[in-house]
Amino acid sequence: MKTLLKNARILKMDGSEIFFGDILVENEFIKKIADKIDVKADKIIDCKGNLLMPGFKNAHAHTAMVFARSAADDLSLHDWLFNVIFPMEEKFKKNDIYHLTKCGLLEYIKGGITAAFDMYFSPKEIIKACREIGFRDVILATSTKESIDEIRNNYLSLNKENDLISYKIGIHAEYTTPYERIKDIANLVNELKCPAYLHIAETSSEVDDCIKRYNKRPTVLLNELGYFNYGGGGFHCIYLDEEEINIFKEKNISIISCPGSNAKLASGIAPLYKYQEKGLNIALGTDGAASNNSLDMFKEMYLASTLQKLMNNDPSIMDGKEVLKMATVNSAHAMGLYNADTLEENKLADIIMIDLNSPCMQPINNIEKNIVYAGSRDIIKMTMINGRILYYNHRFAKHIHEKTIYSKAQKITNRLKS
Repeated sequence: MKTLLKNARILKMDGSEIFFGDILVENEFIKKIADKIDVKADKIIDCKGNLLMPGFKNAHAHTAMVFARSAADDLSLHDWLFNVIFPMEEKFKKNDIYHLTKCGLLEYIKGGITAAFDMYFSPKEIIKACREIGFRDVILATSTKESIDEIRNNYLSLNKENDLISYKIGIHAEYTTPYERIKDIANLVNELKCPAYLHIAETSSEVDDCIKRYNKRPTVLLNELGYFNYGGGGFHCIYLDEEEINIFKEKNISIISCPGSNAKLASGIAPLYKYQEKGLNIALGTDGAASNNSLDMFKEMYLASTLQKLMNNDPSIMDGKEVLKMATVNSAHAMGLYNADTLEENKLADIIMIDLNSPCMQPINNIEKNIVYAGSRDIIKMTMINGRILYYNHRFAKHIHEKTIYSKAQKITNRLKS
């Protein structure tokens, strides 16, 4: 299948400037990028000067948690998690996560998100949903319900099974995981020589409680167990001290920030500018719809920039172009998606089209910064994943049955609330 995208502004996100040109996609790969391409193609799209760029990568998500969107608002993190979310999750039945994941995927696609780093139960149900829709997903194994052997087998098999799916290893968090389990996961990480991930330093009480348990801060504890010997990532990272920041730098651990969720739960503001100054890889995620409540990378980019300006009383820091890179290239690297980070020949065709004729994008001055400071999901004109167009001109592809997906998600949500 050949798709020719013509007459576009192209932002490769490799450090080069925006230029006018064409992109030829063949099957799942970008075959050619040039000023002008004249070939026969199965589908030709005139981009009419709109912008083609890499899709956003949601580097921290709990996609199926759409069931709790606005079901647990205005609560503390502890009450939200232990009094509402965990009790609802206890009522899950087979295929619930499959249907709920599909609902969340539609929000991603409509918002130009072409991949997500999904931390949740039942990876097989998540994978089934992603395959049917055609979405790229990185599955993060964190459930204590899975044995170490199951996680090992999943890691070895799923990373080869489908080019849309990859599989990473981690724990939910230090405070929700027994010490022996943390050690077992650390040992597995070193056996497989793979990166490891977890929620970390999301609240000050989490850090304080870890110190009470182990007389060590979370990052120090995990590092001493060899958990980060092959890098990885930390989700949230609001309360890291200098020693922990240095461990992140030394061990090549990505900071994965979710400013929308952190603000809504009043968890705090991660000092992203400080991390940026230290040279850490900073990625962005939405967290789940239960705590955000939207799965919207435009909101995350805006908050990632403006909260740092406010926090540091300096409007010149956290440049919009750098934040756009966090939502694309940096997030891709945090997720291990090095073949889907930029628009380059022979890389995966995960491409979005930005409608520059949207009112918020006119008149044109600095397109990249304006995406961060004025953009919204309304400016997404096309979402292509793996060379397949899943969303175009505000319509989903024919194989995506919106009403059926929403109806099933609502029935499950009603049961979980009862």
